[in-house]
Amino acid sequence: MTDTDHTEEKITEPRLWRDNGWTARVQKNEDDDGWAVAMTPDGQTEAALIGPWTMGRDKKNPKPLDTAAFNTLVKTASEFVRRHEQQLHAALHQHLEITHKGERFSVMLDIEPDDENPTATLQALDASGDVLAQVKVSPAYKLTRASAGAWAEAGFSVDAVRRG
Repeated sequence: MTDTDHTEEKITEPRLWRDNGWTARVQKNEDDDGWAVAMTPDGQTEAALIGPWTMGRDKKNPKPLDTAAFNTLVKTASEFVRRHEQQLHAALHQHLEITHKGERFSVMLDIEPDDENPTATLQALDASGDVLAQVKVSPAYKLTRASAGAWAEAGFSVDAVRRG
């Protein structure tokens, strides 16, 4: 059996459910006497979301997972992952509109994450979308209205960005 076959296998146990690309695992909460549920997407080793889980009627053991609870957990975890991906995209692909000398410009910073050698490109476009300037910058470059305005003031000079 391959890993892919294993992750697609449906499981519906009281403390472990796997279906629809997700695994829900109810486990003892390490921080207190309660229980937690970890939601892990298929193919991942780390949980995407961990949250509190309800105690059962005996007030000792966790409430068993069921279809409705699992579907709600999948929806919540999927939304959480989607929001995280949107935030990451926004951090890696920044865009500002500025006005300089009566003209409108778009300034964009695109960061390519890489554990060993991340890179970033800063671009200026005119109102019709034509590229006026493009320069490699540090991935730590801070794109702000002030930095974009200063770059425009310097005529979108490559040297102005590298000095700044």
